[in-house]
Amino acid sequence: MITADVTTIPNNLITTYLEMTSPAAFQPSYLDDASVQIARMEKPDVGFYRFLYNSVGEQWRWRDRRLMSDEELFDVLASPNVSVHVLYVSGIPAGYVELERQGNTTEIAYFGLRPEYIGFGLGKHLLSYGIEQAWDKGTRRVWVHTCNLDGPHALNNYVKRGFSVYEVHEVPMPERYQ
Repeated sequence: MITADVTTIPNNLITTYLEMTSPAAFQPSYLDDASVQIARMEKPDVGFYRFLYNSVGEQWRWRDRRLMSDEELFDVLASPNVSVHVLYVSGIPAGYVELERQGNTTEIAYFGLRPEYIGFGLGKHLLSYGIEQAWDKGTRRVWVHTCNLDGPHALNNYVKRGFSVYEVHEVPMPERYQ
């Protein structure tokens, strides 16, 4: 199992914004493993979503969705512009990618693996799937952001899949992440 050392919080939050403006830039990397499957959540399930969000995001200090009421979260998940795709390994939920369509743009809103599934190539597989889904919907731009509290390989994975950095913000570490 690979985990990041998030016990020491940096003084600043550095957020990197990346985009892909052409499907030709996409560099997929899939695993050839029958035990690895991805399925879309066909209807909103707040309890299951919270399990995914918390088990994937706890070590990275994800907080945004934890602050939402069940009703607010249900409304987000029920939006026709939002889709959640769950990665299963031997039938066990291992991670997810959440896409949000915004006009002719698609954001990879959330993406990650449960800690025990990091380090096996599943991240590049799941990200490739998410990007493919985004382009399949006729989007003209796919974008994502990551920060220095995310997994140590996140930024590199995005770049290797074909994303380009278009903006970097640095601010004092918000209190909610401390």
